[in-house]
Amino acid sequence: MSWVNIVLPIVTGVVGIAIGFFGGVQYLKKQMTNMSFDDHQLREMAKKMGYNLNQKQLKQIKSMQNKMKK
Repeated sequence: MSWVNIVLPIVTGVVGIAIGFFGGVQYLKKQMTNMSFDDHQLREMAKKMGYNLNQKQLKQIKSMQNKMKK
């Protein structure tokens, strides 16, 4: 049994996991920037998490979303 039979699968697995991870991160970033919520959706999501948003907070969230898109 040579060392290639041991090292090569390990190296291939690590490289595959790393490529998959970074590819997944890029895909998720792309999907998150494409998402846009209107005021009603943001309020509903905040209510589900136990928060009540006032108009100022809603405006801050919208501006943060716009900054992320740029």
